[in-house]
Amino acid sequence: MEELATEKEAEESHRQDSVSLLTFILLLTLTILTIWLFKHRRVRFLHETGLAMIYGLIVGVILRYGTTATSGHDKSLSCTQEDRAFSTLLVNVSGKFFEYTLKGEISPGKVNSVEQNDMLRKVTFDPEVFFNILLPPIIFHAGYSLKKRHFFRNLGSILAYAFLGTAVSCFIIGNLMYGVVKLMKIVGQLSDKFYYTDCLFFGAIISATDPVTVLAIFNELHADVDLYALLFGESVLNDAVAIVLSSSIVAYQPAGLNTHAFDAAAFFKSVGIFLGIFSGSFTMGAVTGVVTALISFLSLTGADVTKFTKLHCFPLLETALFFLMSWSTFLLAEACGFTGVVAVLFCGITQAHYTYNNLSVESRSRTKQLFEVLHFLAENFIFSYMGLALFTFQKHVFSPVFIIGAFVAIFLGRAAHIYPLSFFLNLGRRHKIGWNFQHMMMFSGLRGAMAFALAIRDTASYARQMMFTTTLLIVFFTVWIIGGGTTPMLSWLNIRVGVDPDQDPPPNNDSFQDGSDSARGNRTKQESAWLFRLWYSFDHNYLKPILTHSGPPLTTTLPAWCGLLAQCLTSPQVYENQEPLREEDSDFILTEGDLTLTFGDSTVTANGSSGSHTASMSLEGGRRMKSSSEEVLERDLGMGDQKVSSRGTRLVFPLEDSVRLPAQSPE
Repeated sequence: MEELATEKEAEESHRQDSVSLLTFILLLTLTILTIWLFKHRRVRFLHETGLAMIYGLIVGVILRYGTTATSGHDKSLSCTQEDRAFSTLLVNVSGKFFEYTLKGEISPGKVNSVEQNDMLRKVTFDPEVFFNILLPPIIFHAGYSLKKRHFFRNLGSILAYAFLGTAVSCFIIGNLMYGVVKLMKIVGQLSDKFYYTDCLFFGAIISATDPVTVLAIFNELHADVDLYALLFGESVLNDAVAIVLSSSIVAYQPAGLNTHAFDAAAFFKSVGIFLGIFSGSFTMGAVTGVVTALISFLSLTGADVTKFTKLHCFPLLETALFFLMSWSTFLLAEACGFTGVVAVLFCGITQAHYTYNNLSVESRSRTKQLFEVLHFLAENFIFSYMGLALFTFQKHVFSPVFIIGAFVAIFLGRAAHIYPLSFFLNLGRRHKIGWNFQHMMMFSGLRGAMAFALAIRDTASYARQMMFTTTLLIVFFTVWIIGGGTTPMLSWLNIRVGVDPDQDPPPNNDSFQDGSDSARGNRTKQESAWLFRLWYSFDHNYLKPILTHSGPPLTTTLPAWCGLLAQCLTSPQVYENQEPLREEDSDFILTEGDLTLTFGDSTVTANGSSGSHTASMSLEGGRRMKSSSEEVLERDLGMGDQKVSSRGTRLVFPLEDSVRLPAQSPE
């Protein structure tokens, strides 16, 4: 009879697992059908993520109040002799040992409600599911689908917003929330401990922006490409910074009895941890991407060293290998103590830059579509779960004072993040970040999947439970209210829509407008940071020929004494390719590691040398004969007959208005 009862319970548990998964699949199906209807009717006041949250709320209400009690065999056992919880517990029941695993802490007042409904337990997922299964495809897709041209043109501003801005926002929100916590303690609304480090942790996780709604509308309306690049780039890197920042705050451990007091040594240790985790994760992601590119490169040539033979002839295997190598980057970084989000992000960027060029045509299409579908499903699943968790989660702590204070704090933190940084960035930009852009960026500070995943990862303490509940409500408000107001805000701020993604922003009054491709390419090169222009020159001349079958042969770019090494590293396909690979990032390629900038009558190079040069840019002594590699580079750059003098392999870019070329200073 006991064995029969056990089998019956196992069968009932299996049925409930199937029902819970079917619930989420039906939620996603309903969301997709509604999205199709909204797109057909051109409805923009509610995004797909908002729809997923609404459907999740409805199902959560049904499960919370519409299902009957199904559990009648649960029993509370007291272990008064133990002072901590165990992850695994062996229970002796009449001589038989049974293993139980820890699922988390339950508030004493909610023990009965948990016992009465097994279905609520089934739809409450392990937080690690979000980090190890749902987040990797979302983050990887962000890096893999990155529009490099506009991203790198605004890279200086993006880095400032993502790194410095997130840190400023974190500390402003953390300090304001600490004042709110002190106020709660005075008025008697704080029933447990809430430390200053907890406030900083909340500031870190709530600083992770996710303007998925705004960006989707931008993409649909073809809004200004620079504004899109600033928001997208900030949100991508901002998530990575927020998760590393939160890990550093958790690692903050002052010496002495008071583990929550300020300690300079512990502070600088946390800063070192932040830099170490971020740099280590970045390196791991980039290296994994390069290794994948090298494998695909060697297998494409059929080299014996790889033990593969023309892997591109088997697109299914090629796509599977690409998928597994990309996903393993996240897990490898987490296993090594780094941050998988940072690693998989830069792995995606590296894969798009190198590995994508080595894939077969069919595999290119497959990988893009695969990660696009995974990104779509994972993101909508998370937002559906958010709506569901509002009613099914067992650890909510609602505090009106804390919630209102959090809304005020994130508004002030976002304002201190955007406006002062924009002011300082505009001092070094020729194409300024206008007030309408700044207001739109301020308005677009939505919170989403990353903030939710960081908040739900640890809900063991009273403070973390309050943070999770508040984060959930903030995500609801920003997605529904701010996301729905994106289209009217674009109109009110007079931001351009219907813009060609390859079209440059309108020039300022002090620049000459030229719509030619060569002038546009020259403008792009001058707008992007000079350091990255040097990097792209090195990348095109040396890394691309090694890791892909594009770019100039190494025999023409390496010194003569490296001829044997160049021949070994250059594949025959490089010589066979008559048409060079054309990419958006070719706008940033220089023909040499040196960069020469012309200011009036003085010429300054990147290596510090200077000389005189006339602003007329006339060619002295006739046009020099160019090598085949230089001709390839000029075709990539689309320079044509543009009046730019070529001295050896050094390009000179005019920056003075008198030259009558559209130029903007680097950020």
